[in-house]
Amino acid sequence: MIFDTHAHYYDDAFDADRDALLSALPGKGVALVVCPGCDLESSRQCVDLAENYDYIYAAVGFHPENLEGVALTDLDAIRDLAGHPKVKAIGEVGLDYYWVKSPEDRAFSRDFFDAQLSLAEELDLPVIVHDRDAHKDCLDIVKAHPNARGVFHCCALSAEDAKVALDRGWMLSFTGNITFANARRAPEVIRCAPMDRIMLETDAPYMAPVPHRGQRCDSSLIPITAATIAQLKGLTVDEVLAITLDNGKRFFDIT
Repeated sequence: MIFDTHAHYYDDAFDADRDALLSALPGKGVALVVCPGCDLESSRQCVDLAENYDYIYAAVGFHPENLEGVALTDLDAIRDLAGHPKVKAIGEVGLDYYWVKSPEDRAFSRDFFDAQLSLAEELDLPVIVHDRDAHKDCLDIVKAHPNARGVFHCCALSAEDAKVALDRGWMLSFTGNITFANARRAPEVIRCAPMDRIMLETDAPYMAPVPHRGQRCDSSLIPITAATIAQLKGLTVDEVLAITLDNGKRFFDIT
């Protein structure tokens, strides 16, 4: 049974067939999905999807690429959404130095990440962290929040940085990009990470695994990613799917 811990099913890539796809996924072995927001509107859409599909849960928050025109006071609305019983995390939050270039914008994104980690601590919810080309600053801010718990989604950390996250009790989540020929860091990190700290995700509609690279991704493709982890860890695909299902349920407090 598949737990896709990170899929953006509100994305317009699914507009043409969203209901048909989401209605069919349980029949393809998909047991659970967490849909994380990237701003206030998409966070509301995630909650709507969670209300309409039993197996979907939501996360709410502001992505670092979605902070233009946003103020820290907008987190009051995220706090309100987080009170919904199917909201299981604050996310997708973090830092992105690939797209966010100016020193001023980066400084603001650090402040916003810090504030969203504080909110997660306040609400006793886990955090879904986006970290692109900002590993040191991400980890420094995480270290400043000892009561926060979370996952580095689409993990791009080095083995050394991953150990820092693991030592703090955090989780690591992997997408279909670990199947790409140019995947370098992920195999090393997966080999050293304990299986009880690994989760699977699609980041749908992005990151479809080989041989579907470049196509729209959905949760039914998770077993392909699981096969790569199985090979690296000396397990079967079914074992990886079962372990990561349990890991995700524990992390997101889903019974």
